[in-house]
Amino acid sequence: MTKITMALDEEGYLLNLQDWTPELAHHLAKDVDVKLTDAHWEIIYLLREFYQDFEVSPAMRPLVKAVTKKLGAEKGRSIYLMTLFPGSPPKLAAKIAGLPKPANCL
Repeated sequence: MTKITMALDEEGYLLNLQDWTPELAHHLAKDVDVKLTDAHWEIIYLLREFYQDFEVSPAMRPLVKAVTKKLGAEKGRSIYLMTLFPGSPPKLAAKIAGLPKPANCL
């Protein structure tokens, strides 16, 4: 198994966004006890696309709105997102997606 090295900030967010890879996402997820499934990857790729479009990691409301628009109302619910990314879905999903912490998340 190859050793993964990555530069992280004090909260565990990737410092160099261009260093992100799906393999790295698995390591970041493992560090926070999340086992990635296809459902997780849908959200991760949606988040990366959102960041590419708006240059910001979304907080919960914009995340829910983006998920609803792209993946449908059933997945665009905070309850659904919390089952995938427990605690704070925007923070945890952004971390695994290799994106900065959402600005208005504590």
